[in-house]
Amino acid sequence: MKSYRDLIVWQKSVNMVTLVYKLLNDFPNDEKFGLASQIKRSSVSISSNIAEGYGRNYTKDYARFLQISRGSLFEMQTQLQIAVNLNFIIEDDLKEIKSLSMEIEKMLNVLIKKLLN
Repeated sequence: MKSYRDLIVWQKSVNMVTLVYKLLNDFPNDEKFGLASQIKRSSVSISSNIAEGYGRNYTKDYARFLQISRGSLFEMQTQLQIAVNLNFIIEDDLKEIKSLSMEIEKMLNVLIKKLLN
C-alpha cells in the first residue's frame, strides 16, 4: 500500500522546508522568534497537512487538508516577500524556494481538483 511519503508533492514540500530553514539561518537575531518563526511554522504546515490529510479515510477531508496546505504555502510565500521587503533576505536567495513553491502550488491545485471532481 502506498504512503503519503510516495507523493511527489509531499517530497517536494519537505525539501522546501529544508531550504527555508537554511535560508533563515542568516535572519537578524531579533527576528528569530518573530517573522522567521512564522515562516518556519507555515512552511512545516505544508507537508504536515498533506500527510495528515492523506491519513484521513474520507476524500473530502483529504481535499480540505490539501486546501489548508495550499493556504500555508501562500502564507509562507507572503512572509518570504515581507522578509525581502525588509532586507532580511535577498530576492536572489529565494529563486529555488520560489520555483519549488510554484511547483507545489500547481501540484496541490491538481490534486485538490481531482479529489473534488
